[in-house]
Amino acid sequence: MSHLLLIAFSFLSFSAFPSTQLAAANNRFQDHAIIQRRRIVLVRSAEVRRNFPERKTAKLTYPVISGLRPTILKRVRALLSFKNIFDYSLSDYRNDAWLTEFSYIVNHNANSLLDITFTQSGLAAYPDEQSKHFLINLRSGSLVTAADAFRSEKLTALASEVDAELQKELTKLRKENAASSDQADERASVNDAYDILYFEPRDLDNFSISKRGVTFLFDAGFPHVIKALEPSGRYFFTYDRLKPYLKDDGPLGQFVR
Repeated sequence: MSHLLLIAFSFLSFSAFPSTQLAAANNRFQDHAIIQRRRIVLVRSAEVRRNFPERKTAKLTYPVISGLRPTILKRVRALLSFKNIFDYSLSDYRNDAWLTEFSYIVNHNANSLLDITFTQSGLAAYPDEQSKHFLINLRSGSLVTAADAFRSEKLTALASEVDAELQKELTKLRKENAASSDQADERASVNDAYDILYFEPRDLDNFSISKRGVTFLFDAGFPHVIKALEPSGRYFFTYDRLKPYLKDDGPLGQFVR
């Protein structure tokens, strides 16, 4: 019971975080969020503990966001709520035996932009790991899309540049696959999976930033049996290379002025 009370107290504190930093943000705009790392042990429901005694708990590490104006803070916290990340609420995690660990990393927290990636790992028929990325404009509290950051008339050309990097990687992977010791039909199946992979304009919305540039993210979605053979799905472009594509008044325009 004490464990459950501790968890309840920890998560209530997400919405009841001390307001001293928040009050300061009321008077001036913050170009970054204040993030406190919160670690908890999630105790599973009695039914899960009974059916899966080896999975009584899971480890969760979650960011507590503060230091923003109230309206912006509310939007950011809503975006980063459990249910909005992997479509699982805290209650869902407690009543399911799959989750082993939930964590996050902050890729960028400056220039009025918060870039954060969540990862969850678990075990069912086999181990699995999933990630979800968010790039948030701290001026509006909304997600940054390709339409926000890049010139609309150049989205197709930009997607083609990223696709060229993907195809270059696939060429290398095909050579490695041809030299593998797998059966011919297995190698053919992997090549068939490579043949339908293209980076398209619709894929541009998923990108991560740093002070140096932008990494476009691409999920090939391979099944577990060939998961190890899928492309990395990370294609880095410096801001100088992206300059012709960036909107001057967009959230990334500040990096090339």
